[in-house]
Amino acid sequence: MYYSLKIVMVFVVLLFMSSCKKGPEYVLIETTMGNMKIELYESTPQHKENFLKLVDEKFYDDLLFHRVIKGFMIQGGDPDSRNAEPQKRLGSGGPGYTIPQEIGSPHFKGTLAAARQGDAVNPEKKSSGSQFYIVQGNPVSENELSTFEQTKGIKYNDIQKKKYKELGGTPALDADYTVFGEVVEGLDVVDRIASVQTGSGDRPVEDIKMTIRRMKS
Repeated sequence: MYYSLKIVMVFVVLLFMSSCKKGPEYVLIETTMGNMKIELYESTPQHKENFLKLVDEKFYDDLLFHRVIKGFMIQGGDPDSRNAEPQKRLGSGGPGYTIPQEIGSPHFKGTLAAARQGDAVNPEKKSSGSQFYIVQGNPVSENELSTFEQTKGIKYNDIQKKKYKELGGTPALDADYTVFGEVVEGLDVVDRIASVQTGSGDRPVEDIKMTIRRMKS
């Protein structure tokens, strides 16, 4: 009887622990040029939870990718971009708060990172409450990585070096901006958006709208 009760108690504890364990969180960014499935990092909990909160509130629905630079990144999340007049300069809007930096992960192609104001007004490198960018970048040479290691005081491991050289990215942003997720499906959509014609302020000539929602897996 004692051992049976003990086994049952252990089973209940294990069941409770397994129910409390969360798997990876995913969102789907739907755009007029294709969809991107994003995995949000557990290593950046404040950014992850804030992003999911805004997604649940439908904050991002009908916003634009308002800044696009080929070979660099695509940026969105400015609430002022919703129904914005053509050629209006965008990029200063947000939800009215910032997020403490959680800097750590490199800027490989397809990574999701938080935009922010420059060091002159934001020395603590706090992230925008809503604006984000997805890295396109380019393949990076060994010499370029060595230069960034010296100038930024960081050290890339062999796996990271291989990924930068083969997949590409923008190591110039490392140690300065918070990366909090990555594209796991739809990387070609990043290239497609990055290739559009742009005008003043790097805004696409034709609007690229987004909708973001949670995914189960």
